[in-house]
This record gives sequence, structure tokens and C-alpha cells, in this order.
Amino acid sequence: QVQLVESGGGLVQAGGSLRLSCAASGITFSINAMGWYRQAPGKQRELVAAIASSGGSTNYADSVKGRFTISRDNAKNTVYLQMNSLKPKDTAVYYCNTYRTTWDIKNDYWGQGTQVTVSS
Repeated sequence: QVQLVESGGGLVQAGGSLRLSCAASGITFSINAMGWYRQAPGKQRELVAAIASSGGSTNYADSVKGRFTISRDNAKNTVYLQMNSLKPKDTAVYYCNTYRTTWDIKNDYWGQGTQVTVSS
């Protein structure tokens, strides 16, 4: 079965950096575009970054463009999110998943996520 394990979150001051990792199993990782998503308290989950299966193409939400970088290592079945110049508004639980533009939080599989907290 699909398993996605996110790690690397934590508490950081504004302006700091974190690198998130997501180890995937139970899927043919190398043929799937992947995405990082986040959900802040009281807000809907949003897609923040996506990467093509080969890693040759990436896309970012406007709110993180120029600060976050998504990458992947298909040999390790792992996708990463390098987050620089963090802001308090980046505080959220971050999840990875296969790339999608719509989702069903209750019925789709999601990992446990990793908490990112940015203090001002």
C-alpha cells in the first residue's frame, strides 16, 4: 500500500530555512509527478510546489516562488522541499503526495505530515 513519510519540520525564526523530506513507498515513484501541500490552522489545504516525474519541470505557488525549491531523487524514492526566507505565514502542516489539482482529504491517502512553525 501507499506510504508517504514526511520529515524535517520544526520551529524556526522568520528568515530561517528548513529542508523537508518525503519518503514514498507503495507507488512507482519515478513515473509520478509529486507535490508538496500545506494546511494552516483554519485554512484549506493548498498546493505549494510540484515537480515532474523526471524532475525536469517544477511549479510553485506565487506565495512561495523564489523562496522554496522542490527536488527529487528517484533512486531514493524521495522528494524534498528546501524552504528559505521563511515567514510566519508559512506556518502549517506540510504534506507530500502525488501531484493533483483536486483532492479529497477524507478519502485520499495522506501521510502524517510535518509541522513547520515560523516565529516572528
